[in-house]
Parts: sequence; C-alpha cells; structure tokens
Amino acid sequence: MMGGRPSSPLDKRQQQHVTDRVDALLRSFLPCYRGQLAASVLRQVACELSPQEPAGCQLLRSKKLPRVREHRGPLVHLRGHPPQWQPVFCVLRGDGRLEWFSHREEYEDGGRPLGSTALTGYTVLTCQREYLRLLDTLCPDASGAHTQEEADPLLEMPVGCPLFLQHPFRRHLCFSAATREAQRAWRLALQGGIRLRGTVLQRSQAPAAWAFLEAVRLYRQHQGHFGDDDVTLGSDAEVLTAVLMRELLPALRAQTLPGLRGAGRTRAWAWTELLDAVHAAVLARASAGLRAFQPEKDELLAALERTIRPDVDQMLRLRARVAGRLRAEVQGPLESCLRGKVAVQLPRITRTLVSTVEAALVAVQTLLARGVDRLSRHLRGSSSGAQLRKEVYAFGEMPWDPELMQICYQEAEQSRRRLGRLVAPFGFLGTQSLVFGAQDLAQQLMADAVATFLQLADQCLTTALDCDQAARQLEKVRARVLKKFRSDSGSARSRRVRGWLLGIFLPFVLSQLEQRRRRELPAFEADVLAMGSPALTIEGIYEDVIRGVLSQRIDGELKKALGAADVSSTLDGCSEAPWDQVGAAPYLNLASSFPAESRAFTDSLCLPESSSFHWRLAVSPRNKPSSCFRSRFREGFPQCSSRLAFRGDMHSPWRWFPPILPWSGQPPPRE
Repeated sequence: MMGGRPSSPLDKRQQQHVTDRVDALLRSFLPCYRGQLAASVLRQVACELSPQEPAGCQLLRSKKLPRVREHRGPLVHLRGHPPQWQPVFCVLRGDGRLEWFSHREEYEDGGRPLGSTALTGYTVLTCQREYLRLLDTLCPDASGAHTQEEADPLLEMPVGCPLFLQHPFRRHLCFSAATREAQRAWRLALQGGIRLRGTVLQRSQAPAAWAFLEAVRLYRQHQGHFGDDDVTLGSDAEVLTAVLMRELLPALRAQTLPGLRGAGRTRAWAWTELLDAVHAAVLARASAGLRAFQPEKDELLAALERTIRPDVDQMLRLRARVAGRLRAEVQGPLESCLRGKVAVQLPRITRTLVSTVEAALVAVQTLLARGVDRLSRHLRGSSSGAQLRKEVYAFGEMPWDPELMQICYQEAEQSRRRLGRLVAPFGFLGTQSLVFGAQDLAQQLMADAVATFLQLADQCLTTALDCDQAARQLEKVRARVLKKFRSDSGSARSRRVRGWLLGIFLPFVLSQLEQRRRRELPAFEADVLAMGSPALTIEGIYEDVIRGVLSQRIDGELKKALGAADVSSTLDGCSEAPWDQVGAAPYLNLASSFPAESRAFTDSLCLPESSSFHWRLAVSPRNKPSSCFRSRFREGFPQCSSRLAFRGDMHSPWRWFPPILPWSGQPPPRE
C-alpha cells in the first residue's frame, strides 16, 4: 500500500517453509489437544455424578446471540499503489467483519466488496501522531532518526478524523471519517467488533473450547512460556496462527528486514505487508489442519464417552489417592512460593479486579434503571403507540447500543494500565483479555436484565389497566428486576474474579516449581499409567493439586475484599469437586452464547458521587433531562398483532403500549 512493497511478498521457498512450520505445530499441538479432550470428558462425567446445588440465578437468560450492531457509512481509505486517499462505503457486519465497497450502490446491489477483514486482534487508534510513532518503532533506522525518501501520504490527511486499525501481524488499515461524531461512532462500533471476535472461545461453554484453551496453555508451557497473554483471543485457527507468528517473528525480523526497500515509515509499511502475507498463509494452513482434525475429534469424543463413563469411579479414586501423595510432597515448596511475591501482591490485584468489575456493573444497574424510568414516563405521558413501540425497541436494544454501553465499558478500560503494572511481574500479559471479560460480562448482564424485565412486564400488563396503573406496575417490575440483578451479582462477581486470579498466578507458581516437578513426578507416573486412560495423567493431577492450594489462598483473599457474608456461599459452590478447577479456564464460551459463569455480580453497587461514572453519565449525550421524554403523541395508533388483543377501554395502556413479549426483534417501521 505505502511504497516499498516487494513484488511477491512470499516466494515458493518461503511458502513451503511456512507450511512446514504449521504442520510441525499441529503435530506437537494435537496430542495436547487430544489429551485435554479426554480430560474434559472425565471432568464433565465427574460433575454429572457429583451434582452440586447451583447458586440460583434470578435473571432470565437472554436468548439473543452475542453480536455487533451493524454499522455502515462513507469513509476515506488509504489504498492503492501508489497509495491514495479514496472514498469508500464501509459496512461492519454483525459478526465483527469489516467490508468496504467503492460506493453505497455497490453495497446495496449486493456487489462484492473491494476488501474485507475479520477484526480479531486489531486495535483502533484515532490519533495520527500516536500511529506515526508506532510506525517509527516497527523498523527504526540505524541512525535513530526518521528518514523520508518519498512523500508520506499519512502526513497528508484530507480530513482530521482518522481511524487507524493496527494489528501485530497484519497489514494496517487507514480510514478517515468526515466528522468527529462519525469518527466516534465508528470507533465504538469497531471496538465492539474487535471484542466480539476476540472472545469467541472465552464465551463458549463447550467442553471442547475448554480443552482447546488448556491445550494451548500446555503446548506453550512445553515451549517454556508459562505467562499468560492475549494470544488466546480469537477462533481456534486464529489462536494457533498467533502462537506460530510469535515463534516466527524473531527469525522474520532477522532475515527479511535488512532486505526491505525504502526507509522509515515506508519501510515499516512494507514490513506490515510482509507480515500480512505470512499471517494469511499460516491462517489458511492452520484452518485446513483443524478442519481435517474435526472428524477425528468427533469420533474421539464419542469413544471417550463410551470408555470413561463405566470406569469413572475407579479413575476418581485413583486420582484422589495420587493427589494425596503429591500434595504431601509439594506442600512445603508450594507454601514457600506462595508466601513470597504472591502473598504480597494478591491482595492488591484482588482489590483492583473487584473494583474494576463493580465500577462497570454499577453503570449497568444505573443505565437499566434509567431505561425503565424512561418507559414509565412515556407511558404516563400517553405517548402514541408508535412512539412507545420505538421506546420498547430501544430498551430491548440497550445491550447492543455501543454509545450507551460505552459508559459501562469505559469503567473496565480505565483499569487496564494499573492492572498491567500489577500483573506483569508474574509474567501475565493478558490485560486485554481481562478488560474484554469485564465488558462481556456487563453486556450479558444488561441483556439478561432487559430480557427479564420484558418478560415480567408482559405478564403483569393487561388491557384492564389505565396508563397510570400500568406505569405503577412497571415500577414494581423495575424493583423486582433490580433485586434479581443484585441477587445474581455476588456469585458471578466472585467466580469471575476468582478465575482471573487463577489465570494470573497459576502459571507463575507452576514456573517456580518446574524444576522440582521434573524431578519428582516420574516416581508417581506408574500408578497413573496402569489405568491406561488418556483422561488421567500425572501432569494433570499435579496441576490440580497446585490449583487447589492456590484456590484456597484466593478464596481467603476474596472473602477479605468482598466480605465473608457476600462470598461464603458463592465460594462453597465454586469448588467443583473433585477437580477444584473452576477458573482454571475461566472463559468457557461458544460464539453463540455467553458463559454460564458470566452472570451478574455486584451485591451492592455503590460508588461515590464523585466517581468517573457519575460524571460521564451526566455529560453523556444519551443522558437527557426527564423533560425530554415527556412529549405526548396521541396520533398514529399502531396496528400490531399479539396474543394479547385490544379488549378493554380504548383508554387502556395497550392503545399506546404494544405487547412486549411477542416482539420479534425487528425495529419499528420508519415514520
């Protein structure tokens, strides 16, 4: 795009090298994956045989799939050879994929886009100077100064509202909006798409998703990498691609950077194009390899189910016996490790995570209450049926409204730097995953609360009520929903923070005990091998022992941070016997659903009036004075079909307030 581009990014020799490296990765990774699939089946069967009383969830589960609200509009795009700023029509799809067309008519006629990209792994920058500094760090000149041998189109921006999409292994995308308002709308939409694509595995409740994430962790541990980071953001193929790209990067830099033409930012751009070509080749090969493995995986899961279930009692007894012996061996060194740096930083990190989640969730609760109040005001104000239908639709869409939810998301975002500083000494570089997790949780809580309100409102509103009576009924529903929200909040908050803390500290503790593990585990291996099942390994039992002891420390710290009364019952339900494994893979998610663990959390969401949330809400464009919602529309009685017919007095609320539950999810017609 920006000069210095090689005529062919990858020659045949380089392409073959990439293919060989992906195949080698799969040969090493798939055995780990098979082992974790077996462990996931044993874990699932054991949990079925040892059912625990779950913490009762009060809110209904939203049936809407995680998605991004589709966003589209004109932008200017830096593209072509030589690169030029050219107008395009961009569309962000609901699955987090960005497409751009030459003009709007091409999109409306169903034409092929000029280009498209999945937003996994990107970062949005809106400051030109910040982006140019980033380019300067990619390929610094030997002299340390920026040399410009040709005109730099990035310094000739036609409009001062840039949108730079930066990726560590892909070609950068440069757009520009016409106004600051359009730039903000696109930034929020793109950030939502990036998060949606990134947390697809973390949201999954499928055992295979847990197995995959655990296999990636173990594979990287075998490579000597114990600290967690954001490499697990994305689909399975995207995760493996990121893993291999990190392995390839040092050699790529050493072998190809000296031969790139150009200088300064021109050379940096050529480097991103080369990385993009390598990334595309790795992703294609990894995707093909995982697709080829899918039939074997399905057969393996079916066979494991048949073989593990009859022997599960014997396997669990063996596991308990070996775990007891291992615990006696590692207790001393483990306690010594935990008394050091972990004991010093665990309280601070726990408090920071708890405050991050509470700040996001107090925003959710406040926005939810104000949304219900807005509906009640419109109902009391005898708004037209069409206006009320719009309000109901807007209320149902609150979880997917990026402008509205940004108030909640910012609370999680504000803790990023502080969290990063606290967890970095433990080798944890996955702060983005923590922020995304808190934001996903806020969105799911809002979705569940909205679904619960609409369900309860449909049950209590009848044609026999007038507007004032209906508004009073909505106020009662509001109180019930907020009570359910608070009831669900405590357990979900504790589970989520507990899982994060395990993800931060478990790899660190394992790395500290690695040399001892290599010396001592072989003495215990014979008993486990005699069982002859891939679901039971000495390494897995060893990690469960470490996890169990660490979990006790974490639970104690959570009780201090949250109050014993708030979390004691929650933590009693977190042990998940016989594994003591909740939170080891805190993100168990499918693309089609949020995790069961991601219920509400925050028992008493109270922030001081001076908190950043209250200030931002006051100045938010969505926070209108109540008088703005009191317009009265008596015309335009809408036609709508429902199981609730218009039976009573024509002054009943159903004259203006259409039934809620049968709402199909489609927006109201334009007027």
